[in-house]
Amino acid sequence: MVLLDLLARMASSERWRLTVAHFNHQLRGRSSDADERLVRRTAEKLGVPFVAGRADVRKFAREEKLSLEMAARKLRHGFLARVAAKRRIPKIALAHHADDQVELFFVRLLRGAGGEGLAGMKWLAPSPMDAGILLARPLLDRPKSALADYAQREKITFREDATNAQWDIQRNRIRHELLPLLAGKYQPALARLVLREMEIVGAEAEWVTASAKEWLNGKRRVEFEALPVALQRRCLQLQIAEVGWPANFDLIEQLRLNRAVTLNARVTLVRDEAGRVSVQESVNSDFGGASLRVRLIGRAGEIVFGGARISWELEPAPRGTFRAPKKQVNCEWFDADKLGVDMILRHWQPSDRFQPLGMAAPVKVQDLFTNAKIPRTRRHELVVGATAKGGLFWIEGLRPAEVFKLDKKTRYQLNWRWKRL
Repeated sequence: MVLLDLLARMASSERWRLTVAHFNHQLRGRSSDADERLVRRTAEKLGVPFVAGRADVRKFAREEKLSLEMAARKLRHGFLARVAAKRRIPKIALAHHADDQVELFFVRLLRGAGGEGLAGMKWLAPSPMDAGILLARPLLDRPKSALADYAQREKITFREDATNAQWDIQRNRIRHELLPLLAGKYQPALARLVLREMEIVGAEAEWVTASAKEWLNGKRRVEFEALPVALQRRCLQLQIAEVGWPANFDLIEQLRLNRAVTLNARVTLVRDEAGRVSVQESVNSDFGGASLRVRLIGRAGEIVFGGARISWELEPAPRGTFRAPKKQVNCEWFDADKLGVDMILRHWQPSDRFQPLGMAAPVKVQDLFTNAKIPRTRRHELVVGATAKGGLFWIEGLRPAEVFKLDKKTRYQLNWRWKRL
């Protein structure tokens, strides 16, 4: 409402033609409808065209398997972009402020974002739904307190979103708990320093991106392996995104170090010696040759292979009377000494034999799949773990290997977890 007031005051001198677009997320019942009525009445008083849109955000989130916040954002931006395109409006003004930037920094930090993510929102940026339309954020350097003071001084009516006080939303916990704690106990100038850090990180990220694009366009004649690690990662990130896959850190790092990463039963990303990324698609489901050598370095780690994210953690075995760990979903335990640090991740082959926990001798893996009623199409997607000597210690979805189980002589135990991407 403050942004609308400011734009309306400046519209005449700047020769702007304004349109007010309001999206009703239908998340707060009558309160959401009251928000829409307030914006409509205000637009009418200002003599500005008003366009309203609405959607069932909760239903959309369930159907698309998105968080409520992400579903709302996608629907809202889609609505705004459609209105702008239909009315041939080049810019959409949004009221994000400095407090939003600080909160976003910690949201993305806790998600493991890189430099581009930590840089936060930009003053001008393309719409995520239509690159031909720009998003403008003219209040990005103003704290929320300054906007509240302006609203009070100019008697601007506004409404507070009640969900801003709900602690089950991570951003709200950051706003009401984490930021006050950090500002009160560690750094009183937290907001100013975080905004400065975002500026520094953002400028450096822009330079890395520009350098990566120069290299990809052939303007820098440097071998891929000779590039700084940051440039290698950004070159891969840009290429992975271009072929349509989410370029997360795990995937980028595995491709940087291992040349090939199997994403699912039919798709493998391959990096050649020159650093160029390509997609290899298998026309049949038998891809027994796809494999990845792994070394378990340190106390913990993570790797992506075959459409699964696998993590491990090494810890000393409990002393005293031996007790097997409690069974957990997508989690197994192995004797680390029996397993070794080198292993191979791959998919099953017709000749594979495996001895699940409790069995007296190895049997054909194909027979185990049949007994477990695992569909043939699904079998080729499952990941198999083998030691450096070729012994199978783990098959996704089956009991772990008898040979590598924990016992009273175990010195170090390996916690092995996996999750489908």
